[in-house]
Amino acid sequence: MTMMLDKDAREDLLERGYSRRTIGKISALMAAGAAAGNLLTQPAFAQQQAGRGIKGAVRIGANECWTGPFEPGVQAAAKAAAVGNWYDPDNYKGDLISTIAKVEGIPESHVMLWPGSGGPLVSTVAAFCSPTKGLVTADPTFESAWRTADYLKAPIAKAPQAIGQGHDVKAMLAANPNAGLYYICTPNNPTGTITPMADIEWLLANKPKDSFLLVDEAYIHWYDGPNAAKLVAGRKDLIVMRTFSKLFGMAGVRLGLTFADPEVQKRISLFGPTAGGLSITAMACGNAVYPETGLIKARRAEMIANRDETIAWLAKKGIEVHPGSHANMFMVDWKTKPAKEMQAALLATPEKVQIGRNWPIWPTVSRVTVGSADDMAKFRSAVEKVYKA
Repeated sequence: MTMMLDKDAREDLLERGYSRRTIGKISALMAAGAAAGNLLTQPAFAQQQAGRGIKGAVRIGANECWTGPFEPGVQAAAKAAAVGNWYDPDNYKGDLISTIAKVEGIPESHVMLWPGSGGPLVSTVAAFCSPTKGLVTADPTFESAWRTADYLKAPIAKAPQAIGQGHDVKAMLAANPNAGLYYICTPNNPTGTITPMADIEWLLANKPKDSFLLVDEAYIHWYDGPNAAKLVAGRKDLIVMRTFSKLFGMAGVRLGLTFADPEVQKRISLFGPTAGGLSITAMACGNAVYPETGLIKARRAEMIANRDETIAWLAKKGIEVHPGSHANMFMVDWKTKPAKEMQAALLATPEKVQIGRNWPIWPTVSRVTVGSADDMAKFRSAVEKVYKA
């Protein structure tokens, strides 16, 4: 089983204190590739149903975009498909890396492509956590890092996140002053809240010198503000992660990014597949859409209008929404009604609305994805039928 990992990866794990049995589990996880999620989510299977599309439903449960890639991306992907008999006939990989580096103002050597963003998140936890060097996150946040650390038997510490706020980085450091990896998701999933750059820089300055910081910016394009990409220059303890699955509407196309020093990228790649698993259609589509600032701004503005209209309507109904979201999601507190019951009730309405799930720390709070204007109108209509404040 351990032969799935190369010699350098196995030696790295042994040096960090993993047993040969656990190395076999890591090997199985890496070999699973895109199916790795099945190994990590079985204990939370019921919660994951919100992410599975239901035919005929208003799908505002999985933070997908309500529409597909921008038209230039669709055209580029179609053109690439016509030469799909070749692995990489026109340097699609190099062109995409060059485009991303120019947009972000970072060296091309600091950009790595991945088939989606789930893989590099799992691989980063495997690369920098160990039986003695644990993981620290906020709570609530995206759980894939938790599940990976738990699967690998690495210690996990969670710092509660205040309603409407970003990550409490001082509480994160206090939760484990000797962690291997600190994980910040900003805008956060599920809250949509931003962790200020000053807080990210504080954690970089105060964390252990041998630890790493992963800043997950999967939703950053929904936010018109500063980001962490340029911080990677000159640092060997920072990884910034991106995805095309959200604003770009490419969830099913599978394209993700990590920004980091080349030596850090090399260590992450020991534990997972990278650009070798990418299709030329994904890379062509990504290259066409990444510089489209006008289209990005327009789609962001459309989402914000839909989000703000719905939040204002909920407020008039006396339904509490957690403040501070800068992403295509918001948190609704049903107060006396369990979130799981509201999720089922909305799906049972004639509108058949599929909202997101809850996190254990907030059992009466549901995550709702922002969809199209029509999606959100149907959501409001369904809420009107099932909720009495």
